Amino acid sequence: MKQKQLAELTDEELLQEAKNLKPTNVYDAVIFGFLIGVAIYSSVKNGLGWLTFLPLIYLPIAAKNKTKIKEVNKLLKERNLN
Repeated sequence: MKQKQLAELTDEELLQEAKNLKPTNVYDAVIFGFLIGVAIYSSVKNGLGWLTFLPLIYLPIAAKNKTKIKEVNKLLKERNLN
């Protein structure tokens, strides 16, 4: 089933989506912190290698999550659902 566009969601569905996205920032921070730790450890132990640049792989995913959160918050504000 294809996911609905955010603008097409009902108020209840949009509120549910916002509730589901709340922990996303924390998850992104934990994952990114872990990857930074792996990169630092790898750099210290083995010098520069592919693990050093591992956090860069996760940046587009975190950016996409952040964009979606901003969109949902914008729609909530437009609909006066805050």
